[in-house]
Amino acid sequence: MTEEYCPHHQDGNQLVKRIAIAIVGLLIVCAIVVLLVWAILHPPKPRFLLQDVTIYAFNLSTAPHLLTSNLQITLAARNPNSRIGISYRKLDIFASYRNQQITLPTLLPTTYQGHRDFTIWSPFLYGNDVIWSPFLYGNDVPVAPFLQAGLSADMNGGLVMLDIKVFGHVKWKVGSWISRRYQINVHCPAYISFSDRIKGFQVGSAMKYQLLQTCRVDISL
Repeated sequence: MTEEYCPHHQDGNQLVKRIAIAIVGLLIVCAIVVLLVWAILHPPKPRFLLQDVTIYAFNLSTAPHLLTSNLQITLAARNPNSRIGISYRKLDIFASYRNQQITLPTLLPTTYQGHRDFTIWSPFLYGNDVIWSPFLYGNDVPVAPFLQAGLSADMNGGLVMLDIKVFGHVKWKVGSWISRRYQINVHCPAYISFSDRIKGFQVGSAMKYQLLQTCRVDISL
């Protein structure tokens, strides 16, 4: 028994193939358009500025080796793009000393910046009874023991350089198109004076330092 030839079946297969090819071609064209738009616009990185640091507590004890810190920082971020929005997500901010974290991370609110928009955050950073030990206990932040001597020497010398760090994710938005997630790393040097080198002014029981320090911003996949 021979198979009968069915022209309608052949036409149906051809139609499905043509539709599939058209869909694939449309997807390729859309991808090329998106890449071209991205290449043409090529958004500059957001710009961060550490405006000030207010010190409510920054005390180092030697028996046992504990650091207690309570800071409030004012951090400004600006979107320099005229056609691209920026969405900040899951941004953690904390203070470090010689690349060692000395406060617990504080989560910044999810924020969207429109074209050439700017945002100001004023979070508190806490590091109560930070143990100079590689082991984590309770809410304490583990800090390498050798840093205790370095921090003590810097405080006695009158100037401590902290690094205010921000880690999180950003997405770019062009019209209704939203990019994939990128990692953002921000490093803001903060020079805290324990002498008259950098003038601060009293705010209640705290000491406030106007810094206006430009931060380094790195964007990666």
